[in-house]
Amino acid sequence: MKLTVTYCLIALVLLSACAKNEKKIMVLNRGTAKIDIESKTVTIKDGAGSEENEMLYNTVEKITIKVIKDGKETTANVDENGYYILNTKKDTIVGSFLKFSEQKELSDTFLFTQDVIKKSIDSLIALTEGKNISAANRNFFIPPNTAVKITGNVNATIIAPFHNMRSIEKEGDKEPEVYRFFTNTEMREKIAKQVLLTKPKMPEPMGNGGKKS
Repeated sequence: MKLTVTYCLIALVLLSACAKNEKKIMVLNRGTAKIDIESKTVTIKDGAGSEENEMLYNTVEKITIKVIKDGKETTANVDENGYYILNTKKDTIVGSFLKFSEQKELSDTFLFTQDVIKKSIDSLIALTEGKNISAANRNFFIPPNTAVKITGNVNATIIAPFHNMRSIEKEGDKEPEVYRFFTNTEMREKIAKQVLLTKPKMPEPMGNGGKKS
């Protein structure tokens, strides 16, 4: 019996050692980034445009990513397994889980349909202000120079800011896990457009004694 227990313990240890402890980090930056996986360092050279780069680790240990930008050095911690966003931009990144349907596109009209415009504006404004953020709500507010865990699923799909991904294929009967993100500036611009859509249209000017010309 003792021998059996010993073998079971050895088997459990081996299984634990072989288990995946994946930590995936999507690095969002402006300009260009030099990613050094081994030294866990991201060096940012500021410039035009936006980039996404990924770093993947398989370890039970906490990961600390060093970010060097504008001659300054900051660090961001990745404590648990899962998929993270590391925001090295100057703008806050906001976003949420996107309920997927193969009959709908992953587009702005999907996020802001006419039926929900008025109801969604207040919640979107709150999102840009970091209000009502929680794991239960599956929404996210990521200030500059911070890393936030998005999901435990490293195979989830994260749509970064400034991307117009329109669709994604299902794998079998399983719904894909999708998250959509924007910069705060980008989100405020979208909210402003939605506010305009809630305003009543002005009547067309009348002429010729009240008749349309």
